[in-house]
Amino acid sequence: MHILLVADGRSPITLRWLDNLRELGYTFSLVSTFPCLPPPDAAHFAVVPVAFSGLAGGQSSPSRRVDSRQGSPSAARRWVTGLRRVLLPLRYRLAPLSLPAAARRFRQALQDFEPDLVHALRIPFEGILALATPQDLPLAVSIWGNDLTLHAPATARMTLWTRAVLQRADGLHADAARDLRLALGWGFPADRPALLIPTSGGIDLQRMQQACQGLPAELEERIPPHQAMVINPRGVRAYTCTAAFFQSIPLIWERFPQTVFVCPGMQGEREAETWKQRLHLDERVVLLPSLPQAQLWGLFARSAVSVSVTTHDGTPNTLLEAMACGSFPVAGDLESIREWITPGVNGLLVEGQKADSIAAAVVLALSNPPLLRQAAEINAQRIAERAEAGLMRPRLAAFYAQVAERRRSLAG
Repeated sequence: MHILLVADGRSPITLRWLDNLRELGYTFSLVSTFPCLPPPDAAHFAVVPVAFSGLAGGQSSPSRRVDSRQGSPSAARRWVTGLRRVLLPLRYRLAPLSLPAAARRFRQALQDFEPDLVHALRIPFEGILALATPQDLPLAVSIWGNDLTLHAPATARMTLWTRAVLQRADGLHADAARDLRLALGWGFPADRPALLIPTSGGIDLQRMQQACQGLPAELEERIPPHQAMVINPRGVRAYTCTAAFFQSIPLIWERFPQTVFVCPGMQGEREAETWKQRLHLDERVVLLPSLPQAQLWGLFARSAVSVSVTTHDGTPNTLLEAMACGSFPVAGDLESIREWITPGVNGLLVEGQKADSIAAAVVLALSNPPLLRQAAEINAQRIAERAEAGLMRPRLAAFYAQVAERRRSLAG
């Protein structure tokens, strides 16, 4: 089967999904909505920007330009980041201006590539672009944690687009049972194939163990001596509780002053740097650039606690990776997160916008080594049973077969 993936080609999630397609022996092509390098073994590749994706951000890329002399992003990068924050609130409303041209280019790619099945890795804006897929071609769609709770109700047009995508989809993949349930209310028919596996297609535990790396020397030397390390891997997004996280740090230091906080993906982010300056946080708060996956896994393995607090979420891959590496998870109290974390057993859930709630959870975790050990054991087993990539891939293959069969049955 020839799968055409419509995705942000820079995203670690996309790259890992391509690994799944390789392991399953599929021929694959990629239409990336962001400029990126083509996968070396892709049958076909094209870049089709949509909804001003050049300014919209997307998944963090470890290839951000960093000024080696200053240890911070270049002035150009800072300017682009600032401009993007001004324009992002307008993206929903301006997106229609880009869609007609993008749809024409996408249809041309379909004609040139001749895939057997199209798979859009999220609704905004890859799934919306994939609405240009001809009716005789099977279409699978993935939904992420924010697609239905944040993006879909943002504007009347986003609501219409979301409903149209879900009604067109021949099959739906989600990383949370909550989202499969919500999708029914947004128009996805209950009799169509549905798949519940992590967004990236699963956690490759063997690869994580083999590829786990330390930080480069120039980054490692920025981490001071410490008794405990806390990691926040989520970067700065509209739905991350960045202010509350930074405000919790002085409260945690009152009990554990030798704790170091490492924040991948926050170096050069204006909001993170502003909070660090405003609260007079010192070298014990380390803002790092976006890291390659192997280095991020290495930090998870070193961190006693991982803080992943948001207002919207499905099942973040960073949450599952932290659990797999033995880092104790502190996350927002969301329905989707409760599918993985039992509070007080294998993690803690907090009120995301309240600094004292985050601080109390981190202090409780650092005060209770037996809880950390118990959680590490439970989480290792939970990931192995419910998220390991080798177990997820056969389910993915069966899903694709069901999606293709549905469209064939309609044509027959």
